[in-house]
Amino acid sequence: MIRLEKINRSFQVGDETVHALRDLDLELKSGEYVSIMGPSGSGKSTLLNILGLLDRPDSGRYHLDEIDTTTLSELERADARCNKIGFVFQAFHLVPRLTAADNVELPLVLAGVAPPERKQRVHEALEPLGLLDRAGHRPDQLSGGQRQRTAIARATIMQPTILLADEPTGNLDKASGEDVIHTLEKLNNQGITLLIVTHDPEIGGRAPRRIRMVDGAITEDTRT
Repeated sequence: MIRLEKINRSFQVGDETVHALRDLDLELKSGEYVSIMGPSGSGKSTLLNILGLLDRPDSGRYHLDEIDTTTLSELERADARCNKIGFVFQAFHLVPRLTAADNVELPLVLAGVAPPERKQRVHEALEPLGLLDRAGHRPDQLSGGQRQRTAIARATIMQPTILLADEPTGNLDKASGEDVIHTLEKLNNQGITLLIVTHDPEIGGRAPRRIRMVDGAITEDTRT
């Protein structure tokens, strides 16, 4: 499903060139559950941004479902993001003035889905996450765990095949964090490919496949 070949990505910071990714090779199969760990500045988030088609590599190839994404136009990349990839971030990134239901519905609106179908799909997304009774509440009226579950519902409303989570429990207490991880793992059990970037070795250790990065390169790739 995913194949990266000799991926390089650098950034200019003042007079210094920072090599975020160095000749990185990676292959992921459909339905895998993978954690990506490493110290700050190791390239984890840069890798996730490239996998999510939010950024382009300087060189190398990224194949997604046998399509070389490095040759796609911006419109084609946006279409692939919309239909294949869901994102869950540490900071939730919910729209403050919208209710939980409206936040979840937003991708459907942007995709041009008809209102009756939107309402039904939002209901189906919120119900298994225990959020139906919070559907009419704005983010500032939700707990941290409820906000992250709302973000997960929004990330999966377009029925993606890949879910990318960047420090999904970073802003949560332990109990809420465990609840969110269980939610993500249920989605993986339903067939979604799940990649989690985390600093927490306990969370990272839950994944059957664990990747460790240092200085823009993969130094360990272990499987249970």
